[in-house]
Amino acid sequence: MTSCISLKLMATMSRTPAHFISSSNFRMGWIELDQRNPDSAHCHSLKKAFIGTKLGNAEALRVVQHPTRSSLNPVKHQMMQSGNTRSDIICHDVEVLCNEGELEESLELFNLISQQGNIVDSRVYASLLQCCAKLKVLSEGKCVHAQVIKMGIKSDTYLGNHLVNMYAKCGDLEIARQVFDKMPRKNVVSWNAMIAGHAQNGCGEDAISLFYEMCLTDIQLSRSTFVSVLRACAGVESLECCKLVHAHCIKYGFGSDVVIANATITMYAKCSSLEDAQKAFCQIPERDEVSWNAIIAATAQNGFPEMALKLYCQMYQLKLHNVKPDQFTFGSILMACSNLVALGSGKEVHAHVVKSGFELDIFVGSALVDMYAKCGNIEYARAVFDEIPERNIVSWNTMISGYAQAGQIEEALKLHCQVQPAQKPNQFTFSSVLKVLSSQAALEEGKQVHANIVKAGFHSDNAVGNVLVTMYANCKNVRAAHKVFDKIFKQDVISWNALIAGYLQNGHSEETLRIFNEMQQAGVKPDQFSLISALGACSSLADLEKGKKAHVGIIKMGYESDSYTASTLIDMYAKCGSLENACQLFDRMHERDVISWNAMLVGYTQNGNGVDALKLFCQMQEEGTKPDNYSFAILIGAFADLESLEFGRQIHAYILKVGFELDTPVWNALITMYAKCGSIQDAYMAFDKMPERNVISWTSMISGYAQHGCGKEALHLFERMKQAGMKPNHITFVGLISACSHVGLVDEGYYYFNSMSKDHGIKPGIEHYACMVDLLGRAGLLDEAKNFIYEMAIEPSALVWRILLGACRTHQNVELGKHAAERILTLEPQDASAYVLLSNIFAAAGRWDDVAKVRKLMKDNGVRKEPGRSWIKVNGSLHTFAVRDRSHPQTEEIYAKLEELMEQIKKAGYVPHTNFILHDVEEEQKRLLLCHHSEKLAIALGLISTPNGIPLRIFKNLRVCGDCHVATKFISKIVEREIIIRDASRFHHFKDGLCSCADYW
Repeated sequence: MTSCISLKLMATMSRTPAHFISSSNFRMGWIELDQRNPDSAHCHSLKKAFIGTKLGNAEALRVVQHPTRSSLNPVKHQMMQSGNTRSDIICHDVEVLCNEGELEESLELFNLISQQGNIVDSRVYASLLQCCAKLKVLSEGKCVHAQVIKMGIKSDTYLGNHLVNMYAKCGDLEIARQVFDKMPRKNVVSWNAMIAGHAQNGCGEDAISLFYEMCLTDIQLSRSTFVSVLRACAGVESLECCKLVHAHCIKYGFGSDVVIANATITMYAKCSSLEDAQKAFCQIPERDEVSWNAIIAATAQNGFPEMALKLYCQMYQLKLHNVKPDQFTFGSILMACSNLVALGSGKEVHAHVVKSGFELDIFVGSALVDMYAKCGNIEYARAVFDEIPERNIVSWNTMISGYAQAGQIEEALKLHCQVQPAQKPNQFTFSSVLKVLSSQAALEEGKQVHANIVKAGFHSDNAVGNVLVTMYANCKNVRAAHKVFDKIFKQDVISWNALIAGYLQNGHSEETLRIFNEMQQAGVKPDQFSLISALGACSSLADLEKGKKAHVGIIKMGYESDSYTASTLIDMYAKCGSLENACQLFDRMHERDVISWNAMLVGYTQNGNGVDALKLFCQMQEEGTKPDNYSFAILIGAFADLESLEFGRQIHAYILKVGFELDTPVWNALITMYAKCGSIQDAYMAFDKMPERNVISWTSMISGYAQHGCGKEALHLFERMKQAGMKPNHITFVGLISACSHVGLVDEGYYYFNSMSKDHGIKPGIEHYACMVDLLGRAGLLDEAKNFIYEMAIEPSALVWRILLGACRTHQNVELGKHAAERILTLEPQDASAYVLLSNIFAAAGRWDDVAKVRKLMKDNGVRKEPGRSWIKVNGSLHTFAVRDRSHPQTEEIYAKLEELMEQIKKAGYVPHTNFILHDVEEEQKRLLLCHHSEKLAIALGLISTPNGIPLRIFKNLRVCGDCHVATKFISKIVEREIIIRDASRFHHFKDGLCSCADYW
């Protein structure tokens, strides 16, 4: 404590004029300084000119009594001589201070010599330059260089080397090169300084060029030469270059040198050539700790953590041979444990850390925190963090990142707030917490961190700015993201990519392409990720021409062969409707991975080619590519769109047979597929077997129940969803209100519509309003439905009016139907359904003149009605029918079976509902037309083509007609079969003369 006070006193006195400082005061300071730093007092004495006084002699005697100090001889020499030796002593002390890194005091003493006009030896300049290089202070180094020039000192090789070294280490490679080129004679140190300087400043290619220049001279290459050039090769990451330099090492006899070999291992590791790194390691005759650390780090960093652990075990067994793990060993091996998520191994290494005495090391402590956090034990991570005696910013960042990875946002933010008093936060402090806020879309917390960033002065930092752009974009605040982008000091390609991706993921495809063009105009060259985002925008816009232009850019930049980029191109062409181009690109690929196959599978399914998708899936397996969960999800989705229950069940059975572990999205796809294919029981079985469910799982099952008219089951499932703590989304409420609509639960529908905003904070969209109008329309509450539309918080769409028009058709409200049709045709003049429904309303009311007017208007406007079609799959083949269709090869059998059925159901009580024939014809003609509707023809084919007892699954593109609905109920009872019809609105399950809709549809 006394020593510290004396040091402060000395420092204060050193700023006081010399005549105010007494010898006694100085001596008091020495008494305390003597044991700790004897030369410090000596230097103060020199500066205050006490040498030659009694005090100076006392100090000299004191230095003599400390023979370990290099200043002993000059001081002793001064005691014996007088006059001109004083500057020599000062010069020596300048060198001493420089060696200790005391540049400021060295320069003060140096100025003292210069002012007295004494000649300064080049060694003093060399010491000063070396100190400037060590501290990386370019301005002071330039001052020393200026003094060399001013004093007319000839820059010899010795001094020139120090100048080159100083400029190179301070980052001014241009002046370093100028000094180097002007040197009359260069030696190995000169070349090494230049090569090392370029390597350290990230100019690896220039360092390698200098190395080859050096090889052309007669200067002998040294170990330092090769160490520097090997580091340069590691920075360039060119394997070919690395091997050439390595060959030079062997040629010059350094192949077995342990220092060179260690640098070689690191070099090959940086170039991702672990095999070459292992060869270099095996060729070392006597390996030291650095050798083992290099190979362990190489394996861990190149994705072979298991091998790293094996090497560590081998090294640990050699500790008796003086090869012991150090902090660098533990850092690498803990990283390997983190990558493996191997908590057990990590704990063993932790025990070794404690045994080796490194538990308090800050570097090892941070690695332990990281390992425990990544292995899922955040409590252990915090315990280790709390035990680190002197934490640095890396320790804090690691712990914050650990909390972030564990999803503990509150703890991460709490610790983030504690950083400021303990350590000055850096860009990584903010980046780690922003990344988790970004992934959680936590906008308010993100704004708080943003405020702290501005206070800390990092708002213009590239790394922090880029993460902020991503955070705001993920939180759907693109404007804020753009504002942050504009404030980034120097926007690089990563900044532009973050903004472009942000606009794309928020659905602003046109803006995405505009900013992509701005990026190029700003002189920033797009990279692979920029082009992929541009392709995504082209896909969303279905803009084939712009997509092709982006493709040209990809070819020019050499990215087409990249699997991920090629897959994105395939996706773009498929979404733009150019499946031919997508196939050509896929066929040109030399190496296809699962991503490529999946892209092509998506292309087929998006373009309605489900059969081709199935063929491609089989080809994928034949060529040895193992499908992943996404492959199965795509294929199952294709079968759902094809409404092919048979194929869907086959792929599900295949998945179970091969023992593939399904993830949640695949289970969700199975639920949707079974529901769409008409098997709600199978859908629920898949739902019930799920190990983990997300909001999509619950919503898919609720929507499935709604499609099948199982309203009460849907509502019950929603209550279970809430009890499970799952938060519903806007699609969940579409399914709920739709379920209420199909079974007439008007009060419940109102309840859930109001609850979505009141209890769940979800603003109703057009789809929710449409469901409510459908609910009221089906219940016959047409005036209430009309009033509901006029009271909507958003502008009603054509869809809303179309639903009301359909309800008017069902309940035969002519005037309201006319009004709804007019509103539809105002919004969508070419909407065929509006003409057809209005015509049907007039026909049902017997207003044939109005029917004729509507049909003429329809013809004059070039609007064509979509013909009704029904289809059925028999033995894997799809059979489609229109009304009175006679194109089928089995037409005679079909019509014969249909006549038989009609006779049977008439005997059972069926009476044709001729009011559903909306043509002005005789009753008998209406009966014949009803008999040959497309769904009846499909049922007849199903009955003559499938074994007894097998359910029939019929699909229709329009709403099933009322007469066919009645007839199918009778048929299901007579033939003792379940008949499932999916129309444009819902599923109807006919069994034993009843329908699941309970005639409410």
